[in-house]
Amino acid sequence: MANFEEVGPRTPVVESIRVDRLNPRARLFGGVRAFVVVALALLLLIPVYVMGITAFKNRTDIVASPPKVFFKPTLEGFVYLFTDRAVVAASRMPEFQQRAQTGQMSIFERAAFDTGQEITGPSPYVFRLRNSLIIAGLSTIISVILGLFAAYGFSRFKVVGKNDLLFFILSTRMLPAVVVTIPIFLMYRQLSLNDTHFGMILLYTAFNLSFSVWLMKGFIDEIPREYEDAALVDGYTRLQAFFKIVLPQAVTGIAATAVFCLIFAWNEYAFALMLTSENARTAPPGIATMQGRGGIEWAAIAAGALGFLIPVVIVTFALRKYLLRGITFGAIRQ
Repeated sequence: MANFEEVGPRTPVVESIRVDRLNPRARLFGGVRAFVVVALALLLLIPVYVMGITAFKNRTDIVASPPKVFFKPTLEGFVYLFTDRAVVAASRMPEFQQRAQTGQMSIFERAAFDTGQEITGPSPYVFRLRNSLIIAGLSTIISVILGLFAAYGFSRFKVVGKNDLLFFILSTRMLPAVVVTIPIFLMYRQLSLNDTHFGMILLYTAFNLSFSVWLMKGFIDEIPREYEDAALVDGYTRLQAFFKIVLPQAVTGIAATAVFCLIFAWNEYAFALMLTSENARTAPPGIATMQGRGGIEWAAIAAGALGFLIPVVIVTFALRKYLLRGITFGAIRQ
């Protein structure tokens, strides 16, 4: 009977996969780990679920005890969020009843009329949400651009006192924002920057820049220098090599940095509350200070928080491919 010998050693990776597939303990551990991850995800999503259903409840269902899981959805919260209202006068009630019966009312008008009110105009929430988009978006773009060039300089060139400069940049993140709120408020008042879009963009850019520089430097350090050296030998300038070689390789780092900077600027509350009043006030302090007639409009607050959450979810979902690639960015071989 012929004897067959193995040619070469067995691959450890293949052997480990076989062992994992055949080992009941390994399969059990994988199942438990998946169950724990799913359970934690569901637990963390409970506040989001409560916020979502609260946005579609009326005031009676919101304050009901025990809380109602099954209820008739209503747009009352969104009407309170996006509109200003007034109680319908008794003399105008027949007119509104006729419009409601003939279907001449919009969805928002009908929802407001069901509570005995009429819409008098838009609410400040839309204006504040627009301010959040402008301030957070521009500060994120500026932070990423400046951080990218600064990180490239620290990564590729010999800078005198590089470590000291990097530590100084990082130290700006060590100080809690609330500590410098009063000094910044006094300085902004002297410079007439309080309650301005430019002042808030400048402030958020300054706070995001340190994070942007450090995060982008880590990604650029992983890009082999040999790529740029080859481009320079082929006749490219340093700037051309940066845009054609480094920039495409750093897309994952740019996406990850942009998401984190956007989340900070989008959710920031303390500076927006202290440094703005009307013109540049963003959505977070606007939602927190939302008051209704005769009580707190919890449905409107939940609707505002839900609408405030959606843009960040959309941006993160759109950049998910780059964020996942960023996890394995260090796999580039020199």
